[in-house]
Amino acid sequence: MARSARRALSSPGPERDTAVQALKAAAAALIAWALAGWWWKAPMAMLAPWTAIFLVQSTVYRSLKSALQQFVVVVMGTLLAAGAGVLTGDTMLAMAIALPATMLFGSYARFGTQGLNAPTAALFVLVYGTYSGFDIIHRFLETLLGAVIGIAVNALVLPPVHSRSVRHLRGRLPQESAALLHAVADGLGDGAYSRDDAQAWHDRARRLTDRVTDLRTARRWSQESYRFNPGHRLRRSAPLPPAADWDFTWDRITHHAEAITRTLAEAGRDRTVLPGPAPRILAELLGAAGDLCGLDDPLDGSDPADDDTDEARRRSRERHEALRRAYAAQDELTSLFRERGDASQDALAAVTADTIRLLADLSTIAGQGPNEANSADA
Repeated sequence: MARSARRALSSPGPERDTAVQALKAAAAALIAWALAGWWWKAPMAMLAPWTAIFLVQSTVYRSLKSALQQFVVVVMGTLLAAGAGVLTGDTMLAMAIALPATMLFGSYARFGTQGLNAPTAALFVLVYGTYSGFDIIHRFLETLLGAVIGIAVNALVLPPVHSRSVRHLRGRLPQESAALLHAVADGLGDGAYSRDDAQAWHDRARRLTDRVTDLRTARRWSQESYRFNPGHRLRRSAPLPPAADWDFTWDRITHHAEAITRTLAEAGRDRTVLPGPAPRILAELLGAAGDLCGLDDPLDGSDPADDDTDEARRRSRERHEALRRAYAAQDELTSLFRERGDASQDALAAVTADTIRLLADLSTIAGQGPNEANSADA
């Protein structure tokens, strides 16, 4: 706990986000109690801060959705409990009728976690024994007051924006992909890789595809945090999450890497399956592809061809050179595949096809096409 507190105070991150939301929920509850209990002196003033606390959600959209869900279940729980109380005139019998009904009603999937508020609202009615129309209307008004306060505090006071995870994952994915491709290239270039090495590469490639899945989840979370969020422009500057097109390209790149390493893992059972110069050529190709991955700038949403700074021109030259080397190796690998006519064809064909697709997508993120990459050889 002490470590989390230090992180919350020292730098932005999940710990600080959690602390801010907790303090906002407490503030919303205090405001709701001040209005409902101290100023209005409502008969069931507790419902206002109780509602406000639970509606300071992780996103403004979720606060609005939860408010609607909670209001519906509170209304139904209150009405069912009041009806059971009036019908039986006995608290125990009323609970025996109302609680099963409200539990079943609240278990409807569309109500989510707010469904439990239906039996809770029924218990409030039956324990306090207030069934009159005046009391019921007050319950609804106090719940509505707490909902409005909770939503307003969440939307206008440091509204939650979750784009940090997107930027973090987008920064890690190219670097981890580069590290994997370089590791495979080094192993193939040394000529001493084993079946276990190839299987380890394949396992790393599969984890890369999991990174893309995590990125998609983080992007959905980020997009949700901007929905119905009128106050996000009022908080300290938080850059918008990068465009989603990059994600789709890297989804394909990681799957190509997985396919290549799977072929190598299968070929590792018999080293003659990738014969002659094939491992050396593939090592050159994957090494250049790894350089391309490492040169990708995931936090820059601009077109590489449109940036005119010295750093951008340097990176563009390095991308072009890496693409040139990669396509030169690809041409050599394709020629080897066409020349071979033995049992190596199956594995060599698979690797050749996968590397062609890999370089096509890497050309996209580099802002160049195959023709541009090959033009330097002319």
